Amino acid sequence: MEDRKFTLRQIPKVDEVLKMPGIEDLTGVYPRELVVEAVRKTLDEIRQIIIEGRVDNGGGGGWNGPEGIRGRVVSEVERMTRPNLRRVINATGVVLHTNLGRAVLSPAAIEAVYMAASGYSNLELDLDSGKRGSRYAPVEGVLSRLTGAQSSLVVNNNAAAVLLALGTLARGREVVVSRGQLVEIGGSFRIPEVMEQSGAVLREVGSTNKTYPDDYRRAINERTALLLHVHTSNYRIVGFTRETTVEELAALGREAGIPVMSDLGSGSLLNMDQFGLPPEPTVQQTVAAGADVVTFSGDKLLGGPQAGIIVGKKELLDRMKKNPLTRALRIDKLTVAALEATLREYLDVRGVVQNVPALRMISSGREQLRSRAEALSLLLEDAAGERAGISLEKDQSAVGGGAMPTADLPTWLVSVKPAGMAVEELAGRLRQGNPAVIGRIRDDRLLLDVRTLLKDEDMILAGALAAALGRE
Repeated sequence: MEDRKFTLRQIPKVDEVLKMPGIEDLTGVYPRELVVEAVRKTLDEIRQIIIEGRVDNGGGGGWNGPEGIRGRVVSEVERMTRPNLRRVINATGVVLHTNLGRAVLSPAAIEAVYMAASGYSNLELDLDSGKRGSRYAPVEGVLSRLTGAQSSLVVNNNAAAVLLALGTLARGREVVVSRGQLVEIGGSFRIPEVMEQSGAVLREVGSTNKTYPDDYRRAINERTALLLHVHTSNYRIVGFTRETTVEELAALGREAGIPVMSDLGSGSLLNMDQFGLPPEPTVQQTVAAGADVVTFSGDKLLGGPQAGIIVGKKELLDRMKKNPLTRALRIDKLTVAALEATLREYLDVRGVVQNVPALRMISSGREQLRSRAEALSLLLEDAAGERAGISLEKDQSAVGGGAMPTADLPTWLVSVKPAGMAVEELAGRLRQGNPAVIGRIRDDRLLLDVRTLLKDEDMILAGALAAALGRE
């Protein structure tokens, strides 16, 4: 106990630490109040280490005198001033990784965001008339051209799009939907709960695996406001199944005078089967099939910013635009800019796959990925030296983001097996780097999937691995 008291008395005061070489200079770079806070926190931590007995008489273990304090303070200042939202190198192989921000924007979309953020724009000004305009005007024309829909509206995500559509078209009335389409869309948000929040009344029909047009027909009554089709974009029911198509629902809707809505979830403007992937209903196909309202995401298969896009009949969209909830759910200027630029990429059907990163990653072939993995492995072998073994492996990537759950994406991985260090420690060091690196761990190896690496990240990744392994 006396030893601990003696050690505690050796801890300098805050003013003394602030005058130390190397720390005094910090106040010329960072606000003095922030440096003082870092010093106090550091001294408190050292004091707690000593009290808990995690330090010996010589000052080892928890701290090593002034030098130990100096290093801790500098690290704490760096931690406090580092942005919480940082760049991450995604080596997981999950293209639309929800935890990592989903779709990476195209260069054109990034440029558009910079334009909108760095100066004023005509967000709600009609430059031809000089009068107030609509913030949706930049995307309405291109959405109609791409999808064939009469009108469109964009809100902050697809759950909001579904909420707005149901609340506008069916509040206090019934919405008929197949029992097999009552999906959970992520974060425990479920279609029945979104419907309840909108004020619409759920009317389930059919069974989990089979629902026929007659099931909908028998459910229609004077309170029916909407026939709803929900594309199961994040799971599949296979085997003994029967799903009522949008075409069949549209025919029934016309017969009964009831609008039909289709929630596509992920939403795509391209036929994904051209990449050897499972077919996915496109937005334009769904509109052509007769759906009066179609909702889908902007940051999944579309490859743009987070947004919920609604397209369909003008009369129904006009009603949604007048709903007070629309203002609460509206998108900001950065989303408008990024979405317009992303949509315009689709006007070039030959260039869009290479220009939109998500599409480029999804469509990359195994041999192309193998060449990339071989080049990366050479860089990592040089970076790791004898501190890790580097090898190549075949594996599978994932589209992610609740999209295309049955898609087969063969890929190549670079495997890193550290020597003298647990793989969990290596992964932790890479996560704490700048930029952070995220891979996946399996069988004491860190696996780096080249599918989701951007063009300029190989050398950065090699430097990050060298630093994590303690090499220059």
